[in-house]
Amino acid sequence: MDPAVFITTFGIIFLAELGDKTQLTAMALATKYPWKKIFIGLACAFALLNLGAVLVGKVLFSVLPIFWIKMVSGGLFLFFGVTTLRTKGYDDEEEEAEERRFSVRGPVATSFLMILLAELGDKTQLVTASLAAQHDSPLAVFAGSTLALWSVSLVGIFLGRQLTRFIPLSYIHKGAGCLFLLFGAVILYQALAGS
Repeated sequence: MDPAVFITTFGIIFLAELGDKTQLTAMALATKYPWKKIFIGLACAFALLNLGAVLVGKVLFSVLPIFWIKMVSGGLFLFFGVTTLRTKGYDDEEEEAEERRFSVRGPVATSFLMILLAELGDKTQLVTASLAAQHDSPLAVFAGSTLALWSVSLVGIFLGRQLTRFIPLSYIHKGAGCLFLLFGAVILYQALAGS
């Protein structure tokens, strides 16, 4: 396992998910259910999603030239950077409606389904696939992404509301957006310089 790929993946995914709907969902669920059951459900959902993302990334790596993988990855990072910077936040009413839809199941199943559906095709899943396609270290990408998502969910469960008292959510989103833009520019530069 490549430690540099692990650390890079962990950092990107962790910052991207701070204050995201997934973290807010985990926080809301933890107010209604025991945190351990919520964590079991979301941990399984994230592991499944990241396994799928890494497999898709590795398939892309085997069929596409690295130049095109980097061009698409760089474009995705730039796109997610711009959309993250433009995000205004999440509506509490939307979250509550989604929770009500799943609340007939137990807390583990509810958190699993909510996270699975919220993250399927989300920016972090696409970024995980992109990182897996770029690096020849799928285990490092899987571990970095999964641990980042688990960590940010635990932050949401235990410290979420307290954290946003000290660091405004808009700053967290701006930091993640700038990080996406920076990585997008670096990846595109690498692709163009290597060709």
